[in-house]
Amino acid sequence: MRPGRLFFPAFLLLLAAVLRADVRCALVFGDHMVLQRDRPVRIWGEAAPGEAVTVEFAGQRKSAGTTSSGQWQVQLDPLPASTEARVLTVRGRNAVAFSDVLVGEVWLCAGQSNMEKPLGPRPGQKPTDNYEAEVRRANEPRLRLFAVPWHGKPKAGVTGLCWVPCSPETVVSTEFSAAAYYFGRELVRELGVPVGLIHSSFGGTQIEAWMPGAAFAADPELRDLVHVRYFAWTEGVQPTELYESMIAPLAPYTLRGFLWYQGESNLMNADGAIYTAKMRALVASWRAAWHDPDAPFYYVQIAPFDYSRWDKFPKLLTPEALPRFWEAQTAALAIPHTDMVVTTDLVADTHDIHPTDKRDVGLRLAHLALAKTYGRRDLLADSPRFVSMLPQRDGKLELRFDHTGAGLASRDGRPLNDFSVAGEDRRFVPAEAVLQGDRVIVSSPRIAKPVAVRFAWDELANPNLVNSAGLPAVSFRTDSWPVIVERPRLVATAPAQTR
Repeated sequence: MRPGRLFFPAFLLLLAAVLRADVRCALVFGDHMVLQRDRPVRIWGEAAPGEAVTVEFAGQRKSAGTTSSGQWQVQLDPLPASTEARVLTVRGRNAVAFSDVLVGEVWLCAGQSNMEKPLGPRPGQKPTDNYEAEVRRANEPRLRLFAVPWHGKPKAGVTGLCWVPCSPETVVSTEFSAAAYYFGRELVRELGVPVGLIHSSFGGTQIEAWMPGAAFAADPELRDLVHVRYFAWTEGVQPTELYESMIAPLAPYTLRGFLWYQGESNLMNADGAIYTAKMRALVASWRAAWHDPDAPFYYVQIAPFDYSRWDKFPKLLTPEALPRFWEAQTAALAIPHTDMVVTTDLVADTHDIHPTDKRDVGLRLAHLALAKTYGRRDLLADSPRFVSMLPQRDGKLELRFDHTGAGLASRDGRPLNDFSVAGEDRRFVPAEAVLQGDRVIVSSPRIAKPVAVRFAWDELANPNLVNSAGLPAVSFRTDSWPVIVERPRLVATAPAQTR
């Protein structure tokens, strides 16, 4: 493993300041920041060993001494939401003042390239839908953005490592996540309070890079994987590296919860069988770092894409590799206080691994937060999920779902698609599917006694089954039969020589 490389140039400045006995805060603090409302707020940093440090904000005054290594932390009492621009002051032998500080909701948004995809254009990718108009509308000073660059090292021409009010200029200069932007904008509109977003993503990376070493050690399934060198589109991004450089330095900045959009690189390694365990370890480790075992964690299921048509991945995948991975992501819903966005209806081009509709992704994440975290009981935010299967006397199967709202429907008014059934021979054929209230009845004239159903079980699935909120049903299968996710890689052999 490589040592952490967080914010290295800035760290040298911090070290120099400590040697001069200057009081400094962690780099996540700054002008224009948002502090989390209704929770004790942690403020921390470094100063000379033994120095007394005092933090003042909103009429509060809290003090603490530094440790022998120069670390200090104070905790402000819970604060109500406020759009008043106030000053937070930290005093020791010197004073540091942060201006235009608001109080509201704070979320950390992380993942790989689909979370990273900016609202504006990016070389090599199609721009997000209607991005020019959206950028012009991005004037929302109650929304504050903090962008963490790759490995914490700022790039030339890109604004990072500082809080900025959201505007048409800053949403472009920070290359801020489109999905996160839409999420934050919706929260501001619905909650009427300031929202701070911390964006920390890195394209082409696996989940292992975002986990600390302790996360691997805590799970017998993962214990040995911390030493494995992984395929990554970006050279050098290996287990624990991005946690050390792009996540740990942000903790324990007080926040409400986490957003996660990642998985494509793990799928390319045919990782479906163990990805649920990795998700469980990631969630537990982040919650531990923030001292919040119940922090909400909302994530996005990766989109349909023709993985089986590519030969540049570490593994040659079958059309079933992606639905098997979806199954692993769905299984992670067993982790308490998590929920998932489904995107099978948001893909216009299944040959583009970066779908351009990030608005609906962000809105669906926001609706999960509004319903599950902020108590909007009138909001249906979950996709329909399979609950049970009941055989009928006429060779049909009755399927029941939850999260149906006012009822299930066909998104486009056409017959339901992407259902298949199999008999005892385990050979699946396309099935007819008919709605009967909140139930779906499936059958096929080719299977007299079906015993298993699969839904949206293909990498190019575009099912039309939705609930009353228009959210697509989660892919599923009722069987537990083995699934082939890899194709053999042919090895070229030299022609035999003759004498």
